[in-house]
Amino acid sequence: MDNQSKKYPYSLSLASSLIALILLLTLMYVTQSVLIPLLFSILISISLFPLARFLERLRLGKAFAAILSVIIAIAIIWTIGWFIVHQSIIIGKDASAITAKVMSVLERAEIWIEQTFGIPRTAMMEQLREQGSKLASNAGGMITATFGSLGNIVAGVVLVPLFSFFLLYYRVFFREFFFKAFKSVPHSKVDNTLNKIYDVVQSYLLGLVTVMGIVAVLNTVGLMAMGIGYAWFFGTLASLLMLLPYIGIAIGSILPALFALAVKDSAWYAVGVIAWFQVVQFLEGNIITPNIVGSKVSINPLMAIIAILLGGMLFGLSGLILALPFVATIKVIFDAIPTMEAFGFLIGEPEKEHLKRNSTQVLLMKWGVVRKPKSSKKIEVDIEMDTDTVPETATMKYKEIHESEELPEEKGDDEISSKS
Repeated sequence: MDNQSKKYPYSLSLASSLIALILLLTLMYVTQSVLIPLLFSILISISLFPLARFLERLRLGKAFAAILSVIIAIAIIWTIGWFIVHQSIIIGKDASAITAKVMSVLERAEIWIEQTFGIPRTAMMEQLREQGSKLASNAGGMITATFGSLGNIVAGVVLVPLFSFFLLYYRVFFREFFFKAFKSVPHSKVDNTLNKIYDVVQSYLLGLVTVMGIVAVLNTVGLMAMGIGYAWFFGTLASLLMLLPYIGIAIGSILPALFALAVKDSAWYAVGVIAWFQVVQFLEGNIITPNIVGSKVSINPLMAIIAILLGGMLFGLSGLILALPFVATIKVIFDAIPTMEAFGFLIGEPEKEHLKRNSTQVLLMKWGVVRKPKSSKKIEVDIEMDTDTVPETATMKYKEIHESEELPEEKGDDEISSKS
């Protein structure tokens, strides 16, 4: 018998890993009524871990520290929800006046379209009714698929705090489970992978909360500068919609734009609201988030969008929120598995060398597909010979530079001594 372990082909190992991944996604879809509260609980417990550890250092006890952390989280979420609902009720009191102004604006728009393009108003109304009915039916289906039954909502409200408490209280117990489950893997590698997952998820969550606060202030300042009422409500609501990556701020700009269209005399206020929110989104995506979150959550935008779409297909609105931290966790796991390391590389962000003008040539040379080109042109060489001191010895100094290579550092010339 050969003592060496049996080595399987890479294609077989890759196929088995992909099949396991597909089976895992199927299981997740079937058990989503329990899995979604558990995933949200994992995110909440990771974000509450620094608070729980701080309370434990005050010698409050691990159980009491976990309970108090969960209660603080519930209080914060309840306060934000109360603010949104309270402001919505206040705005709803003026709903009749706002609706009348919106209808007058729509009527003026219909008259302009009829005079400009010659489209009868009756045809426009029929198209609007048809599109409205389709939108209503689709919205009903989306709401049903997203939120499910009332029982699932109540179960989620109860299960998420309960799961969060046990995840905080039993965190060391769960860590030892991973050591036992992966005995064949070096324990240091298991520990490093768990620490990386924690760092990535916490960086994403804390960075997201910080960015949401900054975006809320920027949105509110812009709305106040334009004289839009309920600026804090609309600015905060748009920042909360950042839980839906890439599309949250754009969706959040629709409500204040409609409100500005209703309460202001000019439609340019609505245009200004949308323009300002797009500026804020640009600042958030290119300046704020990269500097706050940093490089720990390294997911390229293409894979992020695909993950968001797949998450929405699997779990609805919850999947949109969970997509990015879930994919960031998968990337850490893939990076730790040799057979899946290529997919971890695919999820991550490209390096600078991948985005340069001559990146293809550099890549082919890096992997040995092509050799580094050499210049075929003649190169002049300056030769200095000294035969005065020792007549039978000649010293030659030269410097050779190829056009396709980088210039060498001027630290000294190569010397070759040859006997004549």
